[in-house]
Formats: sequence, C-alpha cells, structure tokens
Amino acid sequence: MPTVHLLDYAAGNIRSLVNAIEKLGWDVEWIRSPDDVPNAEKLILPGVGHFGHCLTQFANAGYVEPVKAHIASGKPFMGICVGIQALFEGSDEANAVPGLGVAKGRLGRFDNSDKSVPHIGWNSASTVSKSSDAKPQSVYGLSPDSKYYYVHSYAVPYRKGELENDGWTVATATYGNEVFVGAIARDNILATQFHPEKSGAAGLRVLKAFLSGNKTAPLSAALSRQGTPGLTRRIIACLDVRANDAGDLVVTKGDQYDVREKSGSNAVRNLGKPVQKAQEYYHQGADEVTFLNITSFRDTPLKDLPMLEVLRQTAATVFVPLTIGGGIRDTLDPATGRSVPALEVATLYFKSGADKVSIGSDAVTAAEAYYAANRTLTGKTAIETISEAYGAQAVVVSIDPKRVYVASASDTTHATISTSLPGMIGEAHCWYACTSQGGRKTHDLSVTELVTAVEAMGAGEILLNCIDRDGTNSGFDLELIRSVKAAVKIPVIASSGAGNADHFTEVFTETNVDAALGAGMFHRGEWTVKGVKEVLGKKGLDVRPFEDEEV
Repeated sequence: MPTVHLLDYAAGNIRSLVNAIEKLGWDVEWIRSPDDVPNAEKLILPGVGHFGHCLTQFANAGYVEPVKAHIASGKPFMGICVGIQALFEGSDEANAVPGLGVAKGRLGRFDNSDKSVPHIGWNSASTVSKSSDAKPQSVYGLSPDSKYYYVHSYAVPYRKGELENDGWTVATATYGNEVFVGAIARDNILATQFHPEKSGAAGLRVLKAFLSGNKTAPLSAALSRQGTPGLTRRIIACLDVRANDAGDLVVTKGDQYDVREKSGSNAVRNLGKPVQKAQEYYHQGADEVTFLNITSFRDTPLKDLPMLEVLRQTAATVFVPLTIGGGIRDTLDPATGRSVPALEVATLYFKSGADKVSIGSDAVTAAEAYYAANRTLTGKTAIETISEAYGAQAVVVSIDPKRVYVASASDTTHATISTSLPGMIGEAHCWYACTSQGGRKTHDLSVTELVTAVEAMGAGEILLNCIDRDGTNSGFDLELIRSVKAAVKIPVIASSGAGNADHFTEVFTETNVDAALGAGMFHRGEWTVKGVKEVLGKKGLDVRPFEDEEV
C-alpha cells in the first residue's frame, strides 16, 4: 500500500485522520523527530486547538526548518486546521508566536456580536472560476455544492486578489458577514481550515485527491452548482448508551431520564447496538453523532473498555464529528488507586476517536465553586484543563435543567421568564434549575448562571437538554433555548422533545439555535435524518446536501 507521513507533535486528536487515510487505501507512517522529515514523500501537518500552543510545540520540537525544507523541495504537503494556520504569518490568538510565513496574512477572531463563536458546523469551500468562458474545475476535489466541517474561532479574512497575486488558489467560506479563507492550494501545497476527515464523502474526496496527486479535474454537472454560502443547520443524532442487565452495551432512550420499560420485565429499554446505529445515522446524513455514556456517570471510564471499543469501531467507519460524554472528571484508577485528572480521561477518549468530550455533572460543581469564589477561575477544572490542551471547540457542556414555577418573579432570587406555558396552578413565571447525576440531584443554580460560568471557563459549546421535554415528543422548549442563547456567545445545541421534522423546523425558525439533536424518533425508525433534512430543505432552511460516500 502507498504511504503518507503524518507529523506527530502533540497537537491534539488525529485518530480520525488516520482512519480516513487508511479507509482510502494508504498506510500511515509517523514523523516523530525532525530527522524523519526528509524521509517523507507526502507529508500532512494536522493540528487541533490553540495556535500558540501548537506552534510552540512545533517549534520547540525542532520542526520549523525541516518542514519548510520539505515544502521548498516540491514534495506534496497538506495542512489541516491549525496546519493551514501555521502556513500564515501569525494569529491574534497568540501575537508573540510566529507562523511559518509560507503565505501572507494573519488570523483574526470572528466577530461574535452577531453570531456564535467558535464557528462550528458545515460550510462551503468553493474555488470554481466565475468567468463565463472557463470550464468549472475542481481543485483537489473541492466542490462548490458540497459542505465541509469547520470548527475554529480564528480565520484569515479573505481579501480578493491578495493571495491570488502570489499564485494561490483560494477557496472561501462565509460566516455571518465575514468571508474567510477555507482552503488554499499552490504547486505542491494544499491546506484546509476545515477537517476533511470529518466532512463525510466530500472530505474523503479531498483527501483522496491530495493522496493521489490529482490537483485539478473537471467538475461533473452534479457537483458544479454553486451551493448556498454560509453555515448549514446541523442535525445531530444522539445515542444514550448504557449496559443492560446482561452487561451488554445498548442504545436506550429515557422518558424524563427513566430508561427502563414501564411494564413487564422492567428491563433497560434496548433500541439497538451503538456502532450499528451510529453507522446508520451517518449514512442517513447526520451532521454529528453524540454518545452519552450513561454507565460512566457512575463508573470510571478508565475501566469502561467496551465503550472505548465502541468509540474506536465507530471512528473507523463514521467520518463526521463524534462527541462522547460520561464520567469525564477527576477520578481514581481502580487498578492502582492513582489520582487521574479529567484531562487524562478526556485524552483516553480522544485517542479512541472522539472529536469532542461532553462534561455534565462536573460542570455544575465547577460553576458552583466559581460563584462561591466570586467568579474566580482556578485553571484546574475539567473544562479549563481540557480546553487549554485541546481548544474550546473540543469541550461541550451538557446541561440538564428543569422548570421551577413561581407565581411572581419576586418569589425567587433567580432570573425568571414570563412563560406562555403556565404551571399546574397557573403560575405565569418560571426559572430553570440545573440538575446533576442524570437528573437525580437539583441545584440552587439557574441554567443561565451555569452557561455563563462554563463559557468563562473555556467551554466551546452547550448541549441544552430539558428534563421536562425528555421523551415527550412534544417539541423543544423554545423558551429555554431563547434564554440560554441570550446569555452566551458560544454555540448552543437544542435537545430533548423532538418527535417529528416539524419540531426541527420550529426550533430553527423560532430561535437562533446553532444545532438541534434527535434521539428516540430516529432510534424507533419513525423518522430518518435524511427525511428530516428533506423537510427542512422544503421549508427553505439550508442543510448539508446528501452525498454518496463512494470516492
């Protein structure tokens, strides 16, 4: 099998990239020291996280000059995410840390006054010629009608002609009113801000073109349409996973968090096998897959080897982002009694193929301590340490709030909303109390207090559940979603209550939520992800187009 070299400089999770390359028929060899770089024919520079952290690691390991020499030699080179950022002159994320200067320009942070930051989701990368006499050309398999998975807070603003005058072909994307560089190509170099290994069939096509040396090719009619620019509406499939009474991991679904059958054996509700379900939703067009490992809320993931194997098998066949939640906290190794920090637990998941980790109960405890210390950050919480090492985009906080009704706003110290859904005795006001331990413990902490705290700690995304709506198939709690979106600048995922495609249409048209998640309606076969997207498309909502994985 042909070989491609990946540079290993401790720049975050790259298991998914290895899986994608191997699927396409290439072997991966690792560059583990600067002396190995001259041996590489094709070299890929990956990277996830903070520009300053990654480039400092890169420079301290002695890779700057060998990689520059590889690029100058004309050998194929590809940079991904921080890998494209490294090619530029620098970034506002770390002003004192220089880039390689292969391309002119600096990265700036997205403006969050009118949109969520980080920029997370599926966006364009089009390089098609606009001249009327030119036949549309695909550069390294890029298509104007495809969407690719981005996750970043900093980007190079696009200024027409600046990079092109230096010989670069530029693919752009639009986020809000900002146009930025999504990919660049010149001679032997391809670099993408998006993650091709997480971009489904469209991304695999780009990777294959680089590996095969196919720099340009005519676009087929099916791939030459100019798609709608900007971020699509993300549809996420969520799988609650736990051990059943026989000890096997199964996908289950709760009714207000109760996952046992209401009659008969009272067994754990079994809706399928985790890996097979994840593959099914991927092929239906799910934009992300989330595993919530219920067993690990009570057990340490250090001994949860079956779940780690589920994650490994899924990552080898599912090429969209994978999130894993459950038990990500400081813990003890049951074998040795050694204290294991949350960062080490998260790293175990990342090395098994996760792209993001979801933190639940530990976030509530951290937020309470944050307010008790007069909003002081310690730098030691799970959110802070993982965000520092892997970037904010790798940290999702999963929140389980429930309504608390009051007759008057003056009856509580918490900020309330006037609700259109009165309480059982007609209460017209409510606030949302946070819970932990799978909804079993209620805290004197409001949902807006919690999300404000975790955003300050470095969380990159909120997974907003709702105990009142869980398993009801009655639609998302729009009032809850609006209140949380108004409180933070980071992306919010709506969860709990989806029962049909109209509920997704409603949440995307009635709120400015960033993504929406479904579970039971998919597990029971009542709806497919593809079916939901078709309904959204007919309502004029932009979704990622379905593409066959054959590349």
